[in-house]
Amino acid sequence: MDARLAALSQAVGKALAERGLMLATAESCTGGWVAEVVTDTAGSSGWFDRGFVTYSNQAKTDMLGVRTDTLLGFGAVSEETAREMAAGAIEHSRADWAISITGIAGPGGGSSAKPVGTVCFGWCRRGGTPGSETMLFNGERRTIRQQAVVHALEGLLQRLGA
Repeated sequence: MDARLAALSQAVGKALAERGLMLATAESCTGGWVAEVVTDTAGSSGWFDRGFVTYSNQAKTDMLGVRTDTLLGFGAVSEETAREMAAGAIEHSRADWAISITGIAGPGGGSSAKPVGTVCFGWCRRGGTPGSETMLFNGERRTIRQQAVVHALEGLLQRLGA
């Protein structure tokens, strides 16, 4: 695994473990890459509960409770959807924190409003209000996806105050 990803996973694991917290992930364009990164860290069973790979809109609705109105009104790649994905991951797990990622990794699928590289993130703490952010990454598909994984983990570390 990439050294940067391994270091981020270890930092996230340490921060969660020190606080006695568990993590869940809800991923679309990254296809479970965040879950893969964190479970590659020894001892992650002590701080990682589960991951949801919800690539299709139906999966987002079925597994995470994302509202059809949200998907129709804002699109799958939106902060509104990312927030609902994160909240749904909390609701359908025993995690204390959730990360969600939904985006357009390319090479196709982009538009002028949402070009390739647009990725929306959600972070939610159990009992809290989900926060979100949109980033525009450059590069080819794998590079965009990797940047999204890094950003999601760094965003969680910030929110944990680590």
